[in-house]
Amino acid sequence: MRLDKYLKVSRLIKRRSVANDAASAGRIAVNGKTAKPATDVKAGDVLDILMGGRHVLVRVLATPEYTRKEDAESMYCVVENGELL
Repeated sequence: MRLDKYLKVSRLIKRRSVANDAASAGRIAVNGKTAKPATDVKAGDVLDILMGGRHVLVRVLATPEYTRKEDAESMYCVVENGELL
C-alpha cells in the first residue's frame, strides 16, 4: 500500500493530501530511509513521522485497503513517542 494512503487509512494523518505533503517534505521515513508518498508500506515496517515538533515511531501491523474509524488503531503500534530537543 502507498505510504500516503496508509497514513490516511490508519488515521495517523487525517487527510491524504496532508500525508502526501509531509512525505514530500521529507518528514516521514520508512525503515530509516526518507520516504516519498508512493513508497510501498507493508506489515513489519517502522515509520518515523515528524509531526508538530515530535518524532513518532510506529510499527505497521496491517495494511487493509479500508478500515472503520474504531479499528484504525489496530493497523499500527507506537514504538516510541518523543519530543525534539
